[in-house]
Amino acid sequence: MLLSVRTWLFGGLIGLVTFSAQAAECPNWPEERLSRESQALAEHVQYWDIAYHEDGVALIDDALYDQAVERLATWQRCLGAQPDHRPLTRVTSSSGTREHPAAQRGLNKADDEGVRRFTSRRNDLWIQPKVDGVAITLRYEEGELVEAVSRGDGERGQDWTARALQLPGVPNTLPETLSAIFQGELYWRLTDHIQSRSPSSGARGAVAGAMAQSSPEAATLERIGLFIWDWPDGPTEMPARIARLSDLGFDTADYTYPLDERRDAAYWRDTWFNGPLPFATDGVVIKQAERPGVRRWSSSPPEWAIAWKYPSQQALAEVRGVEFRVGRTGRVTPLVWLNPVQLEGRRISRVSLGSLERWETLDVRPGDQVAITLAGLTIPQLTEVVWHTQERSALSAPSPQRYHLLSCFELTPGCDAQLLARLTFLGEQLGMQGVSEGTWRALIEVGAITQLLDWLDIEPRQLQQAYGIGNVRAAALIRQFQAAQGRPFEAWLSALGMPPGGNARLGDWYTLAGYQRGEWQAMPGVGPVRAEALVAFFSHPEVQDMAAQLNRAGVEGF
Repeated sequence: MLLSVRTWLFGGLIGLVTFSAQAAECPNWPEERLSRESQALAEHVQYWDIAYHEDGVALIDDALYDQAVERLATWQRCLGAQPDHRPLTRVTSSSGTREHPAAQRGLNKADDEGVRRFTSRRNDLWIQPKVDGVAITLRYEEGELVEAVSRGDGERGQDWTARALQLPGVPNTLPETLSAIFQGELYWRLTDHIQSRSPSSGARGAVAGAMAQSSPEAATLERIGLFIWDWPDGPTEMPARIARLSDLGFDTADYTYPLDERRDAAYWRDTWFNGPLPFATDGVVIKQAERPGVRRWSSSPPEWAIAWKYPSQQALAEVRGVEFRVGRTGRVTPLVWLNPVQLEGRRISRVSLGSLERWETLDVRPGDQVAITLAGLTIPQLTEVVWHTQERSALSAPSPQRYHLLSCFELTPGCDAQLLARLTFLGEQLGMQGVSEGTWRALIEVGAITQLLDWLDIEPRQLQQAYGIGNVRAAALIRQFQAAQGRPFEAWLSALGMPPGGNARLGDWYTLAGYQRGEWQAMPGVGPVRAEALVAFFSHPEVQDMAAQLNRAGVEGF
């Protein structure tokens, strides 16, 4: 299926790929391209895996990595193949691997509705924070640590025994001669860490790095803590299980609570998301106390536990297109349109790059996968390009030299966006009620307005040519246009785009137009650059023509 490109009258959106109703699942690409992009993504994931597991370097944020792996799996399913990504099982090339003494399976992830269904069908449910670290299985014989295995791919894990014996947070000897298997998380110790305020702590990567180093410093090893979240061959009843873990010196009881009507899953999720903890978390785990045996390895997630992750604070989004928007002052701002993603309950479909220079540096194009965050939990930001699509769309950005403070007072080729911005700003400065950007756009589209001040002499029949404007609406617009002519001189100077520093109290238009550079610069707050801009504004032929037009219309000050 061919890609289609849409262009918009105002904004110049370039490279917008149209997607089918299944866009959230399968990109609307030819199979050949999808295969090529999937292979490239698989190579990126493998590169990240090697850096993370062999070198202890996290090249990508944990949350973005998880989303990238999920996207790879989706694309592979779109090609009719089974997802084949497995994290590397080695941490250093010289170390061996071991078969798991107990299953290390992932968890099904649930949303609000999934949690409601899970909790409504089960009894004796408990909840724990989902510690964001590196999973490990520990085996003790007669109270002595004899084996430590990383999560690996679930079937086999890295032999971490020697390193675990060096960790002060992992007991080499239990306080009693007990043979047992414990599963938990190695985490990076943090002080009063609040996940909602610091979602990108890099904690998981810090632990992986420490485990990968050949000779980590003692201070590094001290930073690694252990949270035991399960005891596969321990007591069946949860209260007995966590009580025994406390007797053995583990702090499981501090972060394992029963669910009831007073303190449900949402209560604990909110508490751990917004409250201080000694580790980073990425959600909560809800589990039933009684569960089937888990000694035999299985690739399927268990049915007796689910993960309820925190709201995404960083999302992986696919670029649909790039729009270069020209503002009132001539500044060109690239807007990146996205396949919508959810962040903090908000639907994000576009984000500003701020400047042409940043767009050129990032080289963002349709099909690229980018990281989106919320600055101050309000403003969407594109923080990085996670990877570039293999097929690069040709984009043509406007020349920044083409647009400036004194360009596009008239609708000439390429000026529609800036003129529209000028009209919108003018309406705001002159207090026009009910005259929005959409109103000005509709009038431009039918040719009723081609210059900044055409509305001064516009007639109702011209207004009624625009979509959505009838007799009543046209009469209301005429009233607003007439009222605007009586606005103060200072408001008019601002509406025309006078640079900062001009002062209407210094005289009328002709007085101000007579000021030279030195006279402007002698005024408080006006430097050489601003003085130059003021002289250029008052001497510009189109601006002078508009001043004469306003004089003929009887506007005060002109």
